[in-house]
Amino acid sequence: MIIKTMKAMIFLSAAMAISLVGCVGNMNPTGGNSRPNYPYYVTQQPMLVKKIYVPAGTILTYEEQLFKNGKQSQIMPESKLTDILLPKDETINWGGVPVTMISQFFNSSMRGYSVYADFKKLDADKRTRFSQLWQSCDDDLGISIKDRKDWSFNKANIADVQSCSGLYQRYFKNDKEQQQFLDSMYSELMKINVE
Repeated sequence: MIIKTMKAMIFLSAAMAISLVGCVGNMNPTGGNSRPNYPYYVTQQPMLVKKIYVPAGTILTYEEQLFKNGKQSQIMPESKLTDILLPKDETINWGGVPVTMISQFFNSSMRGYSVYADFKKLDADKRTRFSQLWQSCDDDLGISIKDRKDWSFNKANIADVQSCSGLYQRYFKNDKEQQQFLDSMYSELMKINVE
């Protein structure tokens, strides 16, 4: 009887594991580990995108569009832009921090973007309290903005710091520690003067 019960438990455990794997696999609408083939454009020369000067070789990725996927021969409308990815080993200065990528918030109803830094390229003499707070999160910084057309370090357009990695998020309004940290980041960000 004990052996039959153990066999049944093992069978049930295996069945549950298989069904969980099936659920996870179905979470990606394209199936498997593939991702949608979003349209993108590689800049041929330095240019202004979302009020940011980006170098040649920057990859601009756009929302899914009918009959448009993969590499495009012409730049597409900025209103459809979701990501700016700088060429390998290149950065732009955003708030005094070397940045490699800027991505529109996944939830398009939210007005803002995430900024990804490369702190290895930040000179010690250029560190600020803002960059130290950001580096302590060791991940992206979520910025809410007023005007969607401007992803530059324009303090007049920055409404708030929404998140610093998964550790600190405005979503958790009742967590005083998280809110105070983000308030400090926003305050320090507003003190930055970038030429």
